[in-house]
Amino acid sequence: MRGSHVAKAWADALRAPSINVLSAEERDKAIGMLGEDCRARLRAANRRDAAAWAKVRSRADWERFRDERVKALRESLGQFPPIPKTLDVETIGTLEGEGFRIEKLVFESRPGLVVTANLYVPNPARAKMPAFLLVHSHHNPKEQSELQDMGVLWSRLGCLVLVPDQISHGERRQQPFAGREDYRHRMVLGMQLHLVGESLMGWMAWDLLRCVDLLLARPGIDRERVIVIGSVAGGGDPAAVAAALDPRIACAIPFNFGGPQPETIYPLPENAEEAFNFAGSGSFESTRNLRRSARDGFLPYVIVGAAAPRPLLYAHEFAWDAERDPVWKRFGRIWGFYDAADRLAAVHGWGRVTIRPPDASHCNNVGAPHRKGIYPHLERWFGIPAPKEEPQDRRPAEELRCLTDAVAARRQPKLVHYLAKALSLERAGKARAALAPLAPAQRRAKLRADWARLLGDIEPRGIPKAEVRGRDGLAERLLLTLDDGFVVPALLLAPPAEHGAGTPRPQSERLPLVVAVAKHGKAGFLKHRADEIAALLARGVAVCLPDVRSTGETDANGEPGRHRKTVGPSSTYMMLGETLTGLRLRDLRGVLRYLRTRPELDATRLALWGDSFAEPNVPPFADKPLESSDCPRECEPLGGLLALLAALFEDDAKAVLVRRGLASFESLLCSPFVYVPHDIIVPGALTVGDLADVAAALAPLPLRFEGLVDGRNCAVSEPELRRWFEPARQAYAGEEERLMLKPDLAADGSSWLAAALG
Repeated sequence: MRGSHVAKAWADALRAPSINVLSAEERDKAIGMLGEDCRARLRAANRRDAAAWAKVRSRADWERFRDERVKALRESLGQFPPIPKTLDVETIGTLEGEGFRIEKLVFESRPGLVVTANLYVPNPARAKMPAFLLVHSHHNPKEQSELQDMGVLWSRLGCLVLVPDQISHGERRQQPFAGREDYRHRMVLGMQLHLVGESLMGWMAWDLLRCVDLLLARPGIDRERVIVIGSVAGGGDPAAVAAALDPRIACAIPFNFGGPQPETIYPLPENAEEAFNFAGSGSFESTRNLRRSARDGFLPYVIVGAAAPRPLLYAHEFAWDAERDPVWKRFGRIWGFYDAADRLAAVHGWGRVTIRPPDASHCNNVGAPHRKGIYPHLERWFGIPAPKEEPQDRRPAEELRCLTDAVAARRQPKLVHYLAKALSLERAGKARAALAPLAPAQRRAKLRADWARLLGDIEPRGIPKAEVRGRDGLAERLLLTLDDGFVVPALLLAPPAEHGAGTPRPQSERLPLVVAVAKHGKAGFLKHRADEIAALLARGVAVCLPDVRSTGETDANGEPGRHRKTVGPSSTYMMLGETLTGLRLRDLRGVLRYLRTRPELDATRLALWGDSFAEPNVPPFADKPLESSDCPRECEPLGGLLALLAALFEDDAKAVLVRRGLASFESLLCSPFVYVPHDIIVPGALTVGDLADVAAALAPLPLRFEGLVDGRNCAVSEPELRRWFEPARQAYAGEEERLMLKPDLAADGSSWLAAALG
């Protein structure tokens, strides 16, 4: 029975039966597996760290331990550019105050990246002036009142105080929305920089090191008294990293980094040394959960501890459990190796982050109560006296801004995505040049090695355990358990074992196979693609619809195309040296191993189908704040990405169909706005080429791309498709019919797949 009426009947049948493999209780457990796996891996990372720390018994042991991890930290941050011989610092204007003046400064930390900063200078200037570098929080930039207070009070006491804007904040904003969007947008910057092998932390730390250059170039500076203070939320992280990397920083005061966080429940348990999560965990804040930190051991306490034996103030915004804090105990040992216990101190507030002031010591950067605890230590270590009173000499934000229209026209500051795209063109171009002279087999082998290095653990171990959960007409419901315990619910659809008018299918006839994946899983395929699946069945092709981890039945999220909360697990896996995309690829390859054991299937005739059911954004549309209810839709390119990568690694693949996948990773660098889920980001992807280079390595395999989208989830036109896929078009020269680039979705995908399978 192969008529169109049969295919229609089968399509109706596919829409009718339950596609759930898991019970409600099993589904809840399966949804939680991603989080539990992250926690288990972090516990293992903490155990590795504890074992390594137990061997640190001397200063020499500590310095070996530290140096290995600081080296790994530096490598994780990206490729630092050459240190500029001189900074081209421009003073835009000055503001006079009582006993001080404010210089409004502009300089480049790297070509095209302009830094705006306020420098508070004693008036009159003093000899041997200490210097403060204030790193603001992710709440507000350099004009915030607490930052002004610190600039005024310490400059009146004879110190230089530099307050720069961090990337994405203040005059260095990367998008037009004020307030908390500066904070939220750091996730987008982290995604964009990861793609080119960089990191937001790396760029922030590099800015701070150039700020140290600026301070040390000032006449009258005391080079032995440069102090960095990192504010309470997002300032302590880069301040600590800068101090770990740069010995010119004489003292570090990083708030809320290295040990317990504001969210930590107090009191800590008696067994805090064993129970405490030294590694931390992932979130949208990529400056805290550093890539590969849990794998390579440069945990937050190591970064902060790397400052030893220089003075350190271990600073907490709220209450602190000194008696049980295991990080504080480790710091005691580290500074003890140098007989420098007098250079280690702590400062803290009161209450908890969930309690409103005045019952909790909330602040925006570093509040007056916190500064009161800092003053005695600065006087003891550096001879900086405590102020007699807190200043109230604050100026409107407009007066402190540096980037006038004339300066902007002259300096032409570039946005981060623009600079990242330039790096992409350079690094992807270099990768393509290395691939060009290779024979096809060598090219594919190199790309396999490169992508495996970036993706993480993508090799399945053994054949998944299979449990048949039921059969319903065309469908067999399967539960596959992978070697790491994750479960993959799947449907295996096959035409009935009869042809035409009751003719049985010969035992020797093994069915070709299409494996189809999407973020919305098998439910999405049966809802949106039932007609095409039925047409494949009618042509004698089996179809498998697996829900790899955190997709379909195992995904807690709702309809495709809206902003998903996957950034926590995704960034945690990056800390562990993995990617969620790589683990899902591993799942898919495990499914393929199982399917090869099925006697009725010919898995050597395999086609891969990656799809998305998220609607693209239709220009013109307005970019909105990330948390707004009418923010543009996200794309869901996971299915296409998995299909393409699986074909790279699986020799049995005979064809690939990609719908509404990404046209390129580079397209995420064309705008400050990105409507792509964090969980498909592969750090370093644009250092080994791009998706078109993977496609090129598959030549002459039949490939079909339909309705591809860019980083803003907009449909890509045919000229754009041809441009993005130029490497693939060159590889398919003379066999152009095997590479189909269609700007729109087409209705003949099933017949193309069937034909490609013979």
